[in-house]
Amino acid sequence: MNRPTAVELLLVEDNPEDLEMALRALRKANLANHIHVARDGAEALEFIFCEGAHVGRSIADTPKVILLDLKLPKIDGIEVLKRLKDDPRTKIIPVVMLTSSKEQSDVVASYKLGVNSYIVKPVSFEQFNQAVRELGLFWLLLNQPPQKAEKQAQRPDGSHG
Repeated sequence: MNRPTAVELLLVEDNPEDLEMALRALRKANLANHIHVARDGAEALEFIFCEGAHVGRSIADTPKVILLDLKLPKIDGIEVLKRLKDDPRTKIIPVVMLTSSKEQSDVVASYKLGVNSYIVKPVSFEQFNQAVRELGLFWLLLNQPPQKAEKQAQRPDGSHG
């Protein structure tokens, strides 16, 4: 994940207007350097699990955070979340549900499956920009994720234990 080309943020969004607003907000906050966009759930899963067009990727190069829409074509956000959290290789990737759904059943289902945060998309352009900017700042710069397994096993003197 330390390589400069590693994806830091996976943005899964099918709405072109919301996608453009999110990318613009991330660019404005200087957080748009290493973003991959998936426009449906199937594309997101292929990226995450290194399948299809992404077969050359290493699953060890996980994004720092996934911003996931709930209502997606092909495979919805709940199913994407379920597959992520069911797999030990991807279980600890933080997932933020960024959706227009205020349905309590969607909120409960997301948290039961292990979502890290559930954000309802603000209606106004400026509120949406601010929400995405703050999400990016928190998850990409402030949040302290667990180290990779190989780093955890390394002793301070550089040897492995």
